[in-house]
Amino acid sequence: MVEEIQNNVEVQQYETGDRVKGTVTKVKEKYALIDIGYKIDAILPIGEISNVHIDKVGDALKEGDELEVVITKLTEDEVVVSKRRVENDKAWAELEEKFRSGEVFEVTVAEIVKGGLVVDVGLRGFIPASQVERHFVEDFSDYVGKTLRVKVVELDREKNKVILSHRAVLEEEEAKAKESRLRELEIGEELEGTVSRLTSFGAFVDIGGIEGLVHISELAWHRVETPEEVIKEGDKVKVKVLKVDPEQQKVSLSIKATQPSPWQKAADEIKAGDTVKGVVKRLVSFGAFVEVMPGVEGLVHISQIANRRIGSPSEVLKEGQQIEAKVLDVDPQEERISLSIRALQEDKRSEEVQAYTEKQVQSSGVTLGELIGDQLKKLKQ
Repeated sequence: MVEEIQNNVEVQQYETGDRVKGTVTKVKEKYALIDIGYKIDAILPIGEISNVHIDKVGDALKEGDELEVVITKLTEDEVVVSKRRVENDKAWAELEEKFRSGEVFEVTVAEIVKGGLVVDVGLRGFIPASQVERHFVEDFSDYVGKTLRVKVVELDREKNKVILSHRAVLEEEEAKAKESRLRELEIGEELEGTVSRLTSFGAFVDIGGIEGLVHISELAWHRVETPEEVIKEGDKVKVKVLKVDPEQQKVSLSIKATQPSPWQKAADEIKAGDTVKGVVKRLVSFGAFVEVMPGVEGLVHISQIANRRIGSPSEVLKEGQQIEAKVLDVDPQEERISLSIRALQEDKRSEEVQAYTEKQVQSSGVTLGELIGDQLKKLKQ
């Protein structure tokens, strides 16, 4: 760039590609005239003002505005400049730094196009529809003029491609909030939550932005075959925190731990030697599990099912069958009750024999001692 003086007027001499500062002297619908200190005003076409679409120059500029432009064409009779190219050069440098650092910044939605949103970041930036929100958005019409916090997810200067994401910002913020929430949780803490989804192995419960798993074994004190038996999506439930793994972002919860243990009641009501009624819940190779009260199952070992040797519990019992059994042992701490059908049958037979013997004595007029004495004499003869 050189200078020359003609008729005592300082006139700048430029070359194509020079970056210069100027002032808007006139605004037309499709172009603006810019005083750059040259012998004629430069023309700034509407397409060289911004990286996003504008309907008329007056939407972006007004007379007196000062701006920096680059000369794209220079002849004796015409000078054409571009504001957009200056902004592009600056924008690329800034965006490359933002891309490296992962910086979050604000943009304003300029227009809606097929497949997403267009924003002005010193050049044309694009937010794909899939990167606007975490959820599906059917209509983007109310996004024009809206400010979004974004980060650069793809940058290609050769292809003039700038891909931004608002969704990535939301997901990172959610992840940080979740991590913070996880570190605040305490084992043993009881919370209110909402059942968000059911699986074959349990239920996931939302406890304030965090999903914790209630394993099927922790849904209730009684045996549960499928979660749907006791719970459904949307239910409000009380849960207890069993385990927290901030690194894996996993939380183990329990519903049954918030409820009174039926074994506490069993310890008070069931004692060794008692006769109890129950329903056969499960048959296994070594015996049968019998529910003697809601949530409390006792085991009848295979050796205690009958007064004869059996190869399988199913030879005598079937699931759903109601039975009576004698309590051999109760251990509430280990949540274990030992039952015996055989012992109860033997007790009943003993009682029947005793009752029959007493009846015989009464009907014959002989005392029990005499009857026993006679039997002993016979044995000695």
